[in-house]
Amino acid sequence: MIQALTLLFACQLTGEILVRAAGIPFPGPVLGMGLIFALLLVRGRSAPALDTAADTLLQNLSLLFVPAAVGVVQQAGLVAANWVAIASALIVSTILTLVVSVYTFRAVARMVERRAAGGQA
Repeated sequence: MIQALTLLFACQLTGEILVRAAGIPFPGPVLGMGLIFALLLVRGRSAPALDTAADTLLQNLSLLFVPAAVGVVQQAGLVAANWVAIASALIVSTILTLVVSVYTFRAVARMVERRAAGGQA
């Protein structure tokens, strides 16, 4: 489990270093997630220890939202001053997410139907 957590943190750190070195406005942990995804693609499978570490993190995911919630509470004045923009962004992004999800679902459903029809012929 320690080795798996070390791998996760190493990928996150590498992503952070690359982002800061390149000076791009991109979250380092997201790049690190892409790096671990690439490693898993190259390897073809994940190690059982990595699966266990990931499952443990997912089971305790709610704890990772506590710092974000504290940050929102600390910036309550800023949120109150910009509530219209924040609410608008939340509404528009939610609608866009729903629309994209519907179109993605419909496209995948059509692909599945075509494969099923092709397999039965």
